[in-house]
Amino acid sequence: MKVDLKTYGPATCLSVTGMGEPGGAEHLAAIGALYAVAGGMGGPAGPLEGLWWVEEERPGLEVARELWRWHLMLPLAGVPEPGVVEGAREAVRVPRSAVDRVRVVTYTEGECVEALHVGPFSEEYVTLQVMEEFMAERGLVPNGPHHEVYLTAFDDPEPRTVLRQPVRRG
Repeated sequence: MKVDLKTYGPATCLSVTGMGEPGGAEHLAAIGALYAVAGGMGGPAGPLEGLWWVEEERPGLEVARELWRWHLMLPLAGVPEPGVVEGAREAVRVPRSAVDRVRVVTYTEGECVEALHVGPFSEEYVTLQVMEEFMAERGLVPNGPHHEVYLTAFDDPEPRTVLRQPVRRG
């Protein structure tokens, strides 16, 4: 498995923040809202990305999944003109929808450790362990939430996910 050290500059995305397990009702509603607003803007966006964290001292994989927090994001080609996102939200709004929570954000991760995980999400811990060893060998520590870039659909039998961890010198 290849692990790389890469640097990422500013990225502008549509984003929804929430809490709950991957594939749960809140998570799926947020994904639907992102794609609805992106569609209302008339342009392609993606692939879907997620920043994941927990607000506990324990490692994330030891915390109940319903307590996981996330920012789901769809990258955009650039910063939308004023009013475009608001207009798209209005065009796709349905009662009790998550579209009102869709925002435009620009973030910079900087230096990251990154690896491609091929296989079920439940096996990501294997790739994450390799990434942690890579970080330890180089004196790097996490510097932000765990980042995933979904290269395939969630129901793909062989999902491909870029796993990324922002880092700094320890």
